[in-house]
Amino acid sequence: MFLGGLPLLIVLFLLFVAAALWVAGRRMRQESGLPDGRVFYTDTETWRANNDVLHAADLRLVGKPDYLVEADDGAIIPVEVKSSRAPARPHEGQVLQLAAYCLLVEENFGVRPPYGILQYRDQAFAIDYTDDLEADLLDLLDEMRAARAEDDPDPDHDDPRRCAACGLRHSCDKQVTGYE
Repeated sequence: MFLGGLPLLIVLFLLFVAAALWVAGRRMRQESGLPDGRVFYTDTETWRANNDVLHAADLRLVGKPDYLVEADDGAIIPVEVKSSRAPARPHEGQVLQLAAYCLLVEENFGVRPPYGILQYRDQAFAIDYTDDLEADLLDLLDEMRAARAEDDPDPDHDDPRRCAACGLRHSCDKQVTGYE
């Protein structure tokens, strides 16, 4: 009789463990600031190394958001994680960085994100990706290209350490010779 009840106890125990893990997982996801949906891209190196860079060739823009989440409605939401405590309101540069990721998502996946998330250590901000924010980003990119054209248009390709650390070295034709 006791042995007949043992499988039932094991099943009940496993159900309890599964429920506890599910609750802990939901709590961790809420604390992470990630929206509901499927995480399909990550550049935090906690799961695996990611060499997939998002490109917008016509704008000469590349980037790697920390996370991309595909929401249940098909929207793709970029998430940028900051290790610092949250400011009273996000810094303009960080908002524009997130806007760049929104633009890259639209260019690479053909889906315009309705918003992106800036996740700080203690708080998350959902930043609407509006036409005005996109225009501000495009203006900034134009200013940066104009400023760069006035200066030396080529980065220093004479420093092997710099080439080794560059995220674009695999597609660069100006690397220091013999440095892979």
